[in-house]
Amino acid sequence: MSQSIPITSEDILQQVKLSYKIPEIVEQIVSRKVIISIAEETGIKVETEELQKAADLFRLMNKLTSAEETWAWLEKHSLSLDDFEAIVYNGVIFGKLSQHLFTDKIEPYFFENQLDYAGVVMYEVVLDDEDLALELFYAVKEGEISFYDVAHKYIQDTELRRKGGYLGIVQRKDLKPEISPAVFAATPPQVLKPIVTSKGLHLIFVEEIIQPELDNKLRNQILTDLFDEWIKQQIEPVELVKNFDLDS
Repeated sequence: MSQSIPITSEDILQQVKLSYKIPEIVEQIVSRKVIISIAEETGIKVETEELQKAADLFRLMNKLTSAEETWAWLEKHSLSLDDFEAIVYNGVIFGKLSQHLFTDKIEPYFFENQLDYAGVVMYEVVLDDEDLALELFYAVKEGEISFYDVAHKYIQDTELRRKGGYLGIVQRKDLKPEISPAVFAATPPQVLKPIVTSKGLHLIFVEEIIQPELDNKLRNQILTDLFDEWIKQQIEPVELVKNFDLDS
């Protein structure tokens, strides 16, 4: 037999505290308030048509194809219609402020840092034994065994093993500094001599080097990176005043 369990606002705050989420949430609150304040100072406004388009896009992204599904989603997340409008408004104002501040800085930033956005299609097996790693390296290099067979035999993680050690497209800035120079100096397709890091010996097969192009996807990524870094700089000197009692 099902039992009704009452949950209060105090219960929710207590769970947030027990989940170590208070610093993260406080930072989000400060970020939102700082962004809205600066947007207002800058004179950025949101038109009704912009809100409607953003609301339609939000529903589309969350697969809310009808009014009933939208109301059910709001109820599930304990949100009112005003809350929904605030979510949409914040999204629009954040986007307009980021565009206002950084649109003309995207291309200069890209050309100054384009090496960081170079990508590599790579496969990797991490081993503990140096002699084994070297043995497998030479075996793959001489064509005595395929890299896929090495991965299938020596990778413990099931999903990674099924993919033959495939890591996808990895950007230079996301690689360990011990690994990046060797990877981007490779002439694909090429297996690299084992590289030592704190995780072990990395046996890497470089399939393709992808030179960065400033397409819409990368523009959005750079815009987000610049805006996030700017937000961090804005909130660092802000004094946090908490108007609630965490010990209650």
